[in-house]
Amino acid sequence: MTDFFNGFWPFFITVVCLVGIIFCAWIAWVYGRPDPEVDKAGGELTGHVWDGDLTETNQPMPSWMLWMFLLSVVFALGYLVLYPGLGSYKGTLDWTQFSQHEEQKQNHDARIATAYSAFEGMTPEQMAGNSNAVAIGTSLFLNTCAQCHGSDARGSRGYPNLTDGDWLHGGSVEALRQTISKGRHGVMPPQGAAVGTATDIRNVAAYVLSLSGTPTDGVAASRGRAKFAATCAACHGADGKGNQALGAPNLTDKVWLYGGSEASIIETITNGRSGTMPAHENRLTPAQIDLLIAYVLNVSGSAGK
Repeated sequence: MTDFFNGFWPFFITVVCLVGIIFCAWIAWVYGRPDPEVDKAGGELTGHVWDGDLTETNQPMPSWMLWMFLLSVVFALGYLVLYPGLGSYKGTLDWTQFSQHEEQKQNHDARIATAYSAFEGMTPEQMAGNSNAVAIGTSLFLNTCAQCHGSDARGSRGYPNLTDGDWLHGGSVEALRQTISKGRHGVMPPQGAAVGTATDIRNVAAYVLSLSGTPTDGVAASRGRAKFAATCAACHGADGKGNQALGAPNLTDKVWLYGGSEASIIETITNGRSGTMPAHENRLTPAQIDLLIAYVLNVSGSAGK
């Protein structure tokens, strides 16, 4: 049954296309040609008269329009001979969208390889100081990363700012290469039940604010310290400075991914957070990834450090 339909549908499509084109041409030729007798009479009357002397007539289409239509029919038939369009018929040019895409991709890759050859043998740190490399890295960033991190790389709520030198997983070349190539998945599990009551959660939030020197309720912060040590220090460290191996943020530097207000911190503690940086190793070449790293090093001020 499958073989039958695989053979039937291409044949059906071919018949529908050809019959449709030929039928339209026949209709135009038979009913679109001017009739000399009707022309002499001033057109075929429809029987509609307005205002006593305004008579409607049915005139054939102009000759130029008829011939333009017939030429379009000839063009359509020629196109279907040259290109695929009649079922499984491939056309005399043997063109496919896949072959065209592959050819264009190869030409594009060749042009890109020529542009990238100027940076062959350079490290991302060296490229970060090269204006041409940074310009290419900027274009790559705008096309690949700006949707999340912003056109200025300053991020937004839930998307890290790449210009402030604060890193969840590290800002070294290898850490950045791992982030871009393999992606990251950061998870802060909900801790509301583990911390305790709403008051306990508020106390921990106050303590977190105090770690960065943000003005807060000192009494609440002192009460939240023990809860922080019991539930949060395993990831964020006893001093709250985070752990890049886990992607746990530094809570002492006033850099907040989801907001640094007491309400935002309470929401984070209660419900947790989850964020994903997709892997780009199948989308970008190693050379492109190195140029992106160079751009990030440049905008973050880490170049040369």
